[in-house]
Amino acid sequence: MQLLLYSLLALLPMLTAFLLLVVANRPAAQSMPVAYLVTVIIAVSIWKVPFLQVAASTVEGLITTLEILYIVFGAILLLNTLQESGAINKIRQGLLGITGDRRIQVIIIAWLFGSFIEGASGFGTPAVICVPLLVALGFPAMAAVMAALIIQTTPSAFGAVGTPILIGVNSGLDGVEAVARELDKLGLNFPDYLDTIAAKTGIIQGIIGLFIPLLLVTMLTAHFGERKSWREGLEVGAFSLFAGAAFAIPYTLTAWFLGPAFPSLFGGLLGLAIVITAIKKRFLIPARVWDFPNRSQWPDFWQGNFTAEISSNPSSMTGLIAWIPYILLGVFLVLSRLRFLPFRQWLQSVTIQFANIFGTEVSISTQPLFLPGTIFILVVLVTFFLHRMERKQLKRALEEALGKLLATALAIGAAVPMAKVFINSGVNETGLASMPLTLAAGASSLLGGVWPFFAPVIGLAGSFIAGSVTVSNMMFSLFQFGVAGKIDASSSLILALQIVGAAAGNMIAVSNIVPAVATVGLIGREGMLLKMLLLPVSLYLLLAGAIGLVAVVVSG
Repeated sequence: MQLLLYSLLALLPMLTAFLLLVVANRPAAQSMPVAYLVTVIIAVSIWKVPFLQVAASTVEGLITTLEILYIVFGAILLLNTLQESGAINKIRQGLLGITGDRRIQVIIIAWLFGSFIEGASGFGTPAVICVPLLVALGFPAMAAVMAALIIQTTPSAFGAVGTPILIGVNSGLDGVEAVARELDKLGLNFPDYLDTIAAKTGIIQGIIGLFIPLLLVTMLTAHFGERKSWREGLEVGAFSLFAGAAFAIPYTLTAWFLGPAFPSLFGGLLGLAIVITAIKKRFLIPARVWDFPNRSQWPDFWQGNFTAEISSNPSSMTGLIAWIPYILLGVFLVLSRLRFLPFRQWLQSVTIQFANIFGTEVSISTQPLFLPGTIFILVVLVTFFLHRMERKQLKRALEEALGKLLATALAIGAAVPMAKVFINSGVNETGLASMPLTLAAGASSLLGGVWPFFAPVIGLAGSFIAGSVTVSNMMFSLFQFGVAGKIDASSSLILALQIVGAAAGNMIAVSNIVPAVATVGLIGREGMLLKMLLLPVSLYLLLAGAIGLVAVVVSG
């Protein structure tokens, strides 16, 4: 009974954020500071966390916030630069030339291109890249953000070249004696064990990924079509399933044979090649072209303040020249993340350490050159010369990027410190486990043998709070490993379900939503967006849980 009481108390920070954002429909800039205060009060008064520990965790969160804002700034600056040079107009014309059907466009840009970017850099980067690009094509800002967040699920399990497993799960399990005994029994070393987890994650995510494009287009037509009809999304059902398979098959095979580093990269890249070829051959493309209502009919909450028509398209601008900045972005991100190349080590050599903040065990280091924001700025500089821009154009792009950045700083500046206080609450005078581990222990004690169905929910809770699949895996991998032992289930399968749930949580993580809405001027409408996303994230969890339960039953 005591465990359940503490579990309910640990749930309060998430519940506060949910009620304020979704039920009360308050903007994140107001909701997240309140959720932070609730977290601090519970940590200090119930968990008896020392004040210096809370202060150190807050500082840790603020440093992480600066990293996120740096990434958002780079993404907005690149988009503004491409607007100024006229490249966005050329890209828009090219994509409209492939197809005028908005359902097909969202699959190309959000699902496939977004998955490739997630595989290369992770950390919410697909949203801040794809959202303005979709708006430039004529999508309502709210529709663009919704689409970009829905796809940040399947690919994020292997985002940033496998970081959620190679760092997240690794950090959560490495060096634990119980894990070492389990591996001895299985005859595996630790890298092989991570590969086994990656393979099972790839299978589960691959099955779910088959249906994500279909979910994406039906959500688009149901919320943003003139008729508000799911059926208009189902008209491209066959093509959507084909696009899902074009990504999911290479994604799953890569996870099975090559491990966790490249599934999302290869799935996105090969999927793009396959799907664009199919579109050009009119394979499974419906005769009727679907579009949004006339812009004059759009309600206010659909629209942000992002405009994509700053300058006319230069006559010398070709489609290839317009796309080169995005091509370079993908290439630079991949080159900077591959461990066998020297670039990663060079970029990571500049490290700023904040050790034992306020005399506590809380420490953090940051590697500014290794952050995706640095790659964005590098591409901006290349674009300035490549597109033969004037200094005043770059200056205007910079000023607008800084203006949009300020709007998102408060929301993220409260959300991330809240997550850090929540995670670091294990250092306390009561002897209680940290709030996330207490919450997880309470859930597992209630659910017992049906745990595989609910294991993804714990992963989702971690991502919602921390805003990161990697951090969720770091927090809960050891707990999930322990539960697997108690219910006599495969630990690698339960850990795979943890990763799948954490990936699903990426869809509704506040620290992902706020930067995405900031890029197109939708600050204050985070609650509306969360309401839209409740259905797809619930379906994702239900399917993941069902697969997990069946897998455990079949494996005995």
